[in-house]
Amino acid sequence: MNVTIKDVASLANVAPSTVSRVIADSPRISEATKQKVKQAMEQLGYHPNLNARNLASQSTQAIGLVMPSSKDVGFQNPFFPTVLQGISEGAQEKNYALHMTTGKSEEEILHAVVQMVQGKRVDGIVLLSSKVEDQVISYLIERSFPFVLIGKPYKDIEEITHVDNDNIRAMKEATAYLIGLGHKQIGFIGGSLELIVTSDRQDGYKKALAEAGIEARSEYIIHQKFLREGGQQAVRELMQLEHPPTALVVADDFMALGVLNTLDELGIRVPDDISIVGFNNVLLAEMSRPPLTSVDINIFELGYQASKNLIQMIENSNEPTKRLIISHRLVERLSCSQPSVEKSDKSND
Repeated sequence: MNVTIKDVASLANVAPSTVSRVIADSPRISEATKQKVKQAMEQLGYHPNLNARNLASQSTQAIGLVMPSSKDVGFQNPFFPTVLQGISEGAQEKNYALHMTTGKSEEEILHAVVQMVQGKRVDGIVLLSSKVEDQVISYLIERSFPFVLIGKPYKDIEEITHVDNDNIRAMKEATAYLIGLGHKQIGFIGGSLELIVTSDRQDGYKKALAEAGIEARSEYIIHQKFLREGGQQAVRELMQLEHPPTALVVADDFMALGVLNTLDELGIRVPDDISIVGFNNVLLAEMSRPPLTSVDINIFELGYQASKNLIQMIENSNEPTKRLIISHRLVERLSCSQPSVEKSDKSND
């Protein structure tokens, strides 16, 4: 026998219209009444027909996720599975489904987004990265389509709701930590400068050096893809210098894993010969050898707040633009120590 809204209303001792409002998560219904109705639905095994309700409301009850280019970092870097968990939890709380898209090029990604928007497949979009010139952001602003960015916009910052860390401050603190240990020859390994997160973290690195009266040496700054291979290539280049750095800040833990692997191959000991600080504090930071000191940026919370605030925008067209800054902290492990006197003396020759 099919259970109806009237059956639920009768058991919960409320009007059928109240049950409908609970299903729609109306703010007009008290939490106590919502719980009473939900208990009745669970007891009777009632499942609302979301498809019918969405059709009536012109809603897809879905949000789109735009991953970075699949030829780059999208499906390899462990940052993304964690941020997707946060997005998923925020969406599930409001019964929203997820629709993910990517492409091999920026043009393919833009085409996929246009299809999602014009095909009315989603009610809003979460963007998982921010670039200097971003065609997708420009398109979504032009269409006045709800979206939230994980990261900091390159422009129109006051018009775009975004969830980010204070990446300048976080990298400044990571670099200052190494300076506090006595390091003066500190290298920086980051991703593409087309990504705002890279330029912000590089700015933080340079600010820490400047405040300590240390010159930022151009040969100590390397940019590669946010991949293990990127870290491998970067550290080989740095170790070939006449005076290689005694410490490194690496803008991503996946890159840092490549750094650690290559240093081991070269017979360079961490932290005895060189100290390393990573970024993101993904699981592999704890599992690496030695365990990696890393900046924890609360990746899950970045994703959770992105989907939560996107759904607020979808359900309330008057929702104000927000800039949400997620906290960070340095997690100390075993990859850092004071510089060896011998290496420091050679570097200062």
